[in-house]
Amino acid sequence: MKSLLQRLLLIAFIAYLGLGCQEKKDYQNAITDGSYQIAAQDKLTTVIINDIFSPPVASRIYAYSSLAAYEVTALSDAKYQTLMGQLNGFEKTEFDTTGQVYYPLASLAAYYKVATALIFSENLMTEHRDKAYAELKEKGIPEEVFERSIKLGDEVGAYIIAYFKKDNYHESRSFEKYTVSNDPGTWQPTPPAYMEGIEPHWNKIRPLTLDSASQYKTIPATEFSTDPASQFYKEAVEVFNVVNELTEEQKDIAMFWDCNPYKINVKGHVMFAEKKITPGGHWMGISAIASKTAGQDWKGTTETLAFTSIAIFDAFIACWDEKYRSKLIRPETYINRYIDEDWLPVLQTPPFPEYTSGHSVASNAAAEALTSLFGEPFHFIDSTEVNYGLPVREFDSFREAADEATISRLYGGIHYMPAIVNGADKGKNVGYHLIANVKTKGEGTPPLAVKTK
Repeated sequence: MKSLLQRLLLIAFIAYLGLGCQEKKDYQNAITDGSYQIAAQDKLTTVIINDIFSPPVASRIYAYSSLAAYEVTALSDAKYQTLMGQLNGFEKTEFDTTGQVYYPLASLAAYYKVATALIFSENLMTEHRDKAYAELKEKGIPEEVFERSIKLGDEVGAYIIAYFKKDNYHESRSFEKYTVSNDPGTWQPTPPAYMEGIEPHWNKIRPLTLDSASQYKTIPATEFSTDPASQFYKEAVEVFNVVNELTEEQKDIAMFWDCNPYKINVKGHVMFAEKKITPGGHWMGISAIASKTAGQDWKGTTETLAFTSIAIFDAFIACWDEKYRSKLIRPETYINRYIDEDWLPVLQTPPFPEYTSGHSVASNAAAEALTSLFGEPFHFIDSTEVNYGLPVREFDSFREAADEATISRLYGGIHYMPAIVNGADKGKNVGYHLIANVKTKGEGTPPLAVKTK
C-alpha cells in the first residue's frame, strides 16, 4: 500500500513539474518573432499619418522609437552591440537587469514609451499598447516578470527620451519660418494650398551618425535660366515631356511612391487633406516586410528597424541641408511660368524646395542599410501602400526598389533629373557611412567605399 502511495505521489510530482515546465515554456514563447514589434510600428505609422507629421519629423519618430527597442535587444544578447558610444551624443550608461526579465516584452515597452512621447495622439498608441499587454498576459507571463520587464523597458525608453531632447528639435520649433524670395530661380509655394516651406532649419537637428548635415554636400544644382538654349530649361522641358507622355506603368510607379502627407484635394469651395504615408514610413514598412520575409526573430526585427530608421533619419537631415541651401524652384512653378501655364504634374508638389529629391536620398540610404543586412538578391513583395488603395509591387532587391522610388519623382513631375540622380548619390553615401561606422553585431558588414564629390 505504501509502495503504491509512493508511486502515485511520484507520478503527481512529475506531472506537476511537467506542468511547471510547460507553463515556463509557454510564456517564454509568448514573443518569438517580430510580429508584436511590427504591429507596434504599423500603429505608429497610422498615428504619424493621423497627426500629419512632415517626412523629416516622421523619420525622427521612427528612429528614436526603434533605437529604444533595439537597445533592449543589446541588453538581452551579447551578440548584439549597443549603439551607445556609436551614435552622436549617445553616451553609455548601465541598466539594472537583475531578476527575471522577459526581454521581448521589455523591448516592446521601450518602443511604446518613446513612440508615445513623440506623437500628438498619445491615446491611440497607449490603447494599442494596452491591448498588446493584455494579450501577452494571457500567454502566462508571471506578474512579477511582467512588471519587471515593463519597468526595464520604461527605463531604457526614458534614457532615449533624455537623449532625443538634446538633438535641437525642441529649439528649432521657435526658429524663424522660411521667407519666400522674389528671386525668380527660388522656390515658391505651390497650389492648391500654397503651404509655407516645411522644416527650413532641419539641418540644425543633430544627426545620429553623420559628422554634420553637410558632410556629403551635393554638387550645386544646374544654374537657373529661362533661356530655351540653357541646360536648366532643357531639364524643365524633360519633366514636361515625360509627364505628357507617361505610360500607365510609369503613372502607377509615380502613384505608388507618392508618399505625400500633405496632399490637398479641392472640390468646389471645399479643401480637405488626403492623409498618406511618408517616404520614410514607406521604407520602414519595407523593413518590416523584409524582416518577416527573412523569418527574423524579435531581436533581428529590432535590429532591422533600428538600422534602417537611423539611415532614413540622417538622410533627411542631409537632404534638407541642401534643399534650403539651393532653395530651387519646382518644375510646376517653372513650367507654368515659362513653358505652359496650364501644365500640371501627376503628383501634387510637396511644400519645400526642389533640390535634392527627398525620396531619392531617403530611399537609397534605406536600401543600402537593408542590403547590408539581407544581401542581394532579396525578393520581396511591397504591400506597404495597400492600406492606401494601391496594389502591391514586387522587387528582387532593395536597390531595385530604391531605383524605382527615385525615378518616380520624374514621372510624378515634381523633380528635375539632377535632383534625382544627385539625391540618389547622397543617399547612398549616407547609407555607406552608416554601414562603415555603426555595428549592431560582431564586426558587422565590411564597410563600402564611400563616394565623395
